[in-house]
Amino acid sequence: MYEIDPTRTDLIAEFDKNPGGPYSLELALVVSHLRLMPMEERIIIVCTKCHVEWTLAKMPKARGDKLEYYDDLVFDDYYAAVRKVFRIRWQAATGIAPV
Repeated sequence: MYEIDPTRTDLIAEFDKNPGGPYSLELALVVSHLRLMPMEERIIIVCTKCHVEWTLAKMPKARGDKLEYYDDLVFDDYYAAVRKVFRIRWQAATGIAPV
């Protein structure tokens, strides 16, 4: 199984420059790993106002349960939300908050 090297801050910088990709091979491995995190730990982006507002939410533990929205994590820029999710997932996977 792939493990993220938390000292690879260059990958965080690469993601910040172009969150929509394309990614280098190493960053693609990191992004794939972060996308496959267990559902109960997965933070997602929900479009709360079409093309205008995105809010982060936590996936429910059981199918059909409600999402847990983070009212303090609302964005008017989709890629800002993508960058925040990347950082949250990075910290969850590595135990280290990205700078």
